[in-house]
Amino acid sequence: MGNGRMGNEQAETGCALSDIAAAAMTLRQAAHDKTQRIRQITSQVKMLALNARIESSRVGEHGRGFTVVANEVGAVGEAIAGLARELEADVDGRIVGLQEQVSRLVTRAQGERLIDLALNAVELIDRNLYERTCDVRWWATDAAVVACAAEHNPATAAFAEKRLGVILSAYTVYLDLWLCDLDGRILATGRPDRFPGLRGTSVAQEPWFRQATALASGDAYSAADIRTESRLGGAQVATYCASVRRDGEAAGQPLGVLAIHFDWEPQARAIVQGVRVTPEDRARTRVLLVDAAHRVIAASDGAGLLTERLGIDLAGPESGVVPTTGGRGLVAYHRTPGYETYRGLGWYGVIVQGT
Repeated sequence: MGNGRMGNEQAETGCALSDIAAAAMTLRQAAHDKTQRIRQITSQVKMLALNARIESSRVGEHGRGFTVVANEVGAVGEAIAGLARELEADVDGRIVGLQEQVSRLVTRAQGERLIDLALNAVELIDRNLYERTCDVRWWATDAAVVACAAEHNPATAAFAEKRLGVILSAYTVYLDLWLCDLDGRILATGRPDRFPGLRGTSVAQEPWFRQATALASGDAYSAADIRTESRLGGAQVATYCASVRRDGEAAGQPLGVLAIHFDWEPQARAIVQGVRVTPEDRARTRVLLVDAAHRVIAASDGAGLLTERLGIDLAGPESGVVPTTGGRGLVAYHRTPGYETYRGLGWYGVIVQGT
C-alpha cells in the first residue's frame, strides 16, 4: 500500500535525523574534551614558565635572558588558552544550532508520519464502507425483496426473510437487514430468530428512514451516523439504506426501503488497532476515528466510544498536527478523502501521541 511505504520512508527519515542529532552531541562532547586537553597543556606550559622565571630570578643577571624566554612562553600559553576558549564557544554555538535544526526536522518528520497513519486509518474504513453502499443498492434489487415490498402478505414476507437470511450467512459483517414499506413499517428481517418481534414495528421516525425515503433513484443511497440500536441488542451500527423500486429498476416507482445494519464496533476496532505503530510507541499512542461532530466513534484503547468529543479544532486544513491539551504530546489528523463513489461523512483519522 502506498501509504505504508510512505510511512516507512518517514520513519526511516526520522531515525536518520535522530542519528544526526546523536552524532552532533558526540561531536560536541569530543570538541569539549579536546579543548579541555588544550587547557591542561597550556596550564602546564604556564606553570613551567612560572617556574622558569622563579629560577632565573635566583641566578640574577645571568638568568635575565632566560626570563625573557619564560615570559614569551607564558604569553604563548595565554594566547593558546584564549583560542581554546573561543574554539569551544564557537563549536558549542554551531552544534547547538545544528541540534535545534535537527530537532525541528525530527518533529516535522514525526508529525508527517502520524498524519500518514491517520490518513491510513480513515482510508481503510472508507474503503470498507464503500462496499456497504454497493451491497445495499444491489440487494434492494433482489427479486424476493422487490416482491415483498410490492405485495405485503405472509408468503412474500417469509420468502424475503429467507432470502435476507441467505445474504447474512455470507456477509457476517452485518447484524441484520430490514425491509420496510414507505410508511416505515418493517416487513421482513434477516435474523428473526436472533432479533425477534421486529416485523410490523415502525421506524418511521428514524432519521435514516426519512433520509432513505427522499432518495431520488435506485442508484442513490443514504448513510447514517454511528449509533447504538436498541432493537439490535444495543449494538453500535452503521446503517446504509437504498430505495426498493418496482421491477428493481433504478427509475422505477418507490415501493419501500432496504436498511442494512453494519456491525460497526468490531470492524472499526480491528482497523484502529491494526494501524502500524512501533512497539515502543504503542503504549503512548491512541488511534481514533471521529465523526464530523468530532465524536469518537472508534478508539484503539476502546475508551470514549460515542461519548467522547475530541477537544481540538479540526475546522482548518484537511490534515495537520497540533499540540495536545497541555502541550504534552501531538495530535495528528486527516479528513476523509472518500473512496470511489463514497464521498464519506466528514470523518477524520486521528493519532494522539503523548511525549
